[in-house]
Amino acid sequence: MSTGTLLAIIIPVVVVVALIAFAVVLLMRRRKLRERFGPEYERTVEGADSRFAAERELSERSKRHADLDIKPLPDSARERFSRDWDGVQQEFVDRPENAVHDADRLVTSLMQARGYPTEGFDQQMKDLSVEHGRTLGHYRAAHEIDTLSVGHRATTEQLRSAMVHYRALFDELLSDGGQTRHAPA
Repeated sequence: MSTGTLLAIIIPVVVVVALIAFAVVLLMRRRKLRERFGPEYERTVEGADSRFAAERELSERSKRHADLDIKPLPDSARERFSRDWDGVQQEFVDRPENAVHDADRLVTSLMQARGYPTEGFDQQMKDLSVEHGRTLGHYRAAHEIDTLSVGHRATTEQLRSAMVHYRALFDELLSDGGQTRHAPA
């Protein structure tokens, strides 16, 4: 066989193998992001211009998160936050709107104590999504109801629901849920 014929066979084979390897790497990356972010993966993909852009955004979140100093709480702080939550729940009986606002502030305070930046709701959502993607929907729903309650437009049932939603994230943050360290995706 001539050199030209060999090159005509080898080059396409190398290109096909490289494309297959590239596709496998992309699929593995996608699977890793899906596992890590849970429902937040699909939510980000739906809100992005493309799957590639969404996956780039999620990878950037992972890198930012890796630079944060997220830490478990000492037992004394954990107990204090638990007592504070009990107080917020008791407040709900007489002042449900105030209790929901206080629950929001308590969750934000807990985030800050754990080392999460708290510079704004959207950034909080992005930072939390890396380790708490499965409970993030609770936080989003609670925040929406809290916003409604500012204008006194939330029903008592909605306020009760907000407390349940805040509690889901609160419990996970308090127990260091999702605290496993991952390498950036």
